[in-house]
Amino acid sequence: MFILTGVAQVAVNFGKPDQKNLDRITLDEAIGYLNEGQFPKGSMGPKIEAAILFLKNGGKNVIITSIDKLQDALEGKSGTWIVPNADSMNHKLA
Repeated sequence: MFILTGVAQVAVNFGKPDQKNLDRITLDEAIGYLNEGQFPKGSMGPKIEAAILFLKNGGKNVIITSIDKLQDALEGKSGTWIVPNADSMNHKLA
């Protein structure tokens, strides 16, 4: 699933000196950051909530990026990939 937004990548501590852009996070990491309040309701919050719901219901991965960085995100050069947890992926293979 692709979620297009106004920024190239999701970030924690957005707009602060210790801002960290996220290249790839797991479902559990996304839930943790959301619960910490990293993603405001009027901003990145609904996008992360949609990604979580998608993955919890069997989705393979989510890419969040801006429309102008979509091609780069598909090539792994930009965007934020949210992926299932490693243990859930192993469970599906068993």
